[in-house]
Amino acid sequence: MASSVGLFSTVLICGIAWLLLRFLRGTGNAALQNIPGPPSQSFWAGNLLQFMDKKGWAFHRHITQDYGPVVKMNGFLNRPMLYVYDPKALHSIVLKDQYVYEEKHSFISTNLLVFGGGLLSTLGDHHRKQRKLLNPVFSVGHMRYMLPIFYRVVDQLRRAIASQVSAGPQEVDVLNWMGRAALELVGQGGLGYSFDKLVEDQPNALGDALKSLMPVLFALDIPLRTSPYFSAIGSATFRRRVLDMMPHKQTQKLKDIVDTMWDAACTIFDAKKSALQAGDEAVMKQIGEGKDIMSILMKANMDASEDDRLSEAELVGQMTTLIFAAMDTTSNSLSRILHILSERPDVQEKLRQEIVTARDGRDLSYDELMQLPFLDAVCRETLRLLPPAPIVLRETRKDIVMPLSEPIRGRDGKLMHEIPIPKDTQVFIGVLGSNCNKALWGEDALEWKPERWLSPLPQAVTDARIPGVYSSLMTFIGGGRACIGFKFSELEMSTHLVLSTFWLLPLIIVCLEAVLCTLLPAFTFEVPKESIVWNISGVNYPTMGSGNQPRMLLKVSGRK
Repeated sequence: MASSVGLFSTVLICGIAWLLLRFLRGTGNAALQNIPGPPSQSFWAGNLLQFMDKKGWAFHRHITQDYGPVVKMNGFLNRPMLYVYDPKALHSIVLKDQYVYEEKHSFISTNLLVFGGGLLSTLGDHHRKQRKLLNPVFSVGHMRYMLPIFYRVVDQLRRAIASQVSAGPQEVDVLNWMGRAALELVGQGGLGYSFDKLVEDQPNALGDALKSLMPVLFALDIPLRTSPYFSAIGSATFRRRVLDMMPHKQTQKLKDIVDTMWDAACTIFDAKKSALQAGDEAVMKQIGEGKDIMSILMKANMDASEDDRLSEAELVGQMTTLIFAAMDTTSNSLSRILHILSERPDVQEKLRQEIVTARDGRDLSYDELMQLPFLDAVCRETLRLLPPAPIVLRETRKDIVMPLSEPIRGRDGKLMHEIPIPKDTQVFIGVLGSNCNKALWGEDALEWKPERWLSPLPQAVTDARIPGVYSSLMTFIGGGRACIGFKFSELEMSTHLVLSTFWLLPLIIVCLEAVLCTLLPAFTFEVPKESIVWNISGVNYPTMGSGNQPRMLLKVSGRK
């Protein structure tokens, strides 16, 4: 025990010394110090506690609306860091110079510890190699195949909620149901595996672990910055023993969550591997009949060249990443939309009528689903104004000059036409700032108005060429680390409402629209007695009143 404590202290001291060296290198940069921004609140934490506060919506609004498209904040030990939503600068960050603006080392090492060797845990050539194998899996053709699977899953969800409100209107934990449904949609469509029959309101160990992951990671943000050093010490077995002895509640909770995720992924992988080895007949007996995302990926990996092939550990890492990223983003986005619709019964009814008319008592095809204008507008507007993951961080790997669409005025009163940025500078991609930029979207940019998507977008938005992969929005970023599964998520979302969404963009968008297509014809959603509070995190999540547990109640009543 004593040796473990001493080792941990050594790692901590080395980490602090390294951070101090970086601090001394960065604080004197005159160009960064000249950029307008909020005053530091603390020598040790700068503005970090304000920016990372789960209730810090007012500070985020202040950052995005009161300074301009490039804002200087203060980080650890008051080291300058930037919040950027200038379109030309964003193009440099996520496209042109994306391999200069990389994920932080601590982010990558933490993801490696949590998810294994998947897309979220790799950089450079290794990341490109994984994307090369994964990109074909998220084709439109494959999304078409998965839609009937989604309809079957969401119909199970509809029946379960109907049973819960059969005696009359009830307050229902919608976040719980959306999480369970999203997990099952990802399970069947993505992994060819059933996690949850959705037959009754009961706890689900994996679902509960996934819902708790982001709040726990957010709470451990500072300690996890030492993860690159911890990962470099000794063997995995030794590090696990040290971890087991750490008397820290949140650390032990994170360990349990990771164990739950990894055990589930390994169970599924072993079953799929055995089926593939047994031949086509065994594969066809699985839930996805060999057409789910992971079966296709594993087959493609077997046929790939030695240089392009992924290891088994990497394949399991893709599974844990897929399970978490699609489930958390989709379920929380669905919950956000239903919350908004509960507050706007007129909009809810308008959307319901569009869905009922289009369905005419039958399931919609993929093309029909994607052509519902108001459903599409509701999804887009929610993802614009209320992006599920508003905090996206990069770090410069070398000195670079950041270009600007228009000059900004420095603290000294002079115009800055570009900004020299030193190596190791932290740069936050201004997702919310870009999506709510009044100079582009107009004076009503902070209002939720789905109607804006029913006519051409402002010319300023089109001319800005925002480098996002989805509807001139930065919600799902762009470039080599863009969300790879957005259509899956949109389809999930729409099916929930018609049938009575960090790389999964096709997945997320398709799921959103697909799920939303089921529940609105079947149910009416109203605000609950207790207030719903949305919390800032890696993926924003709701709680009720003064509670801390991820949860969102809505009053639900069945429709005739």
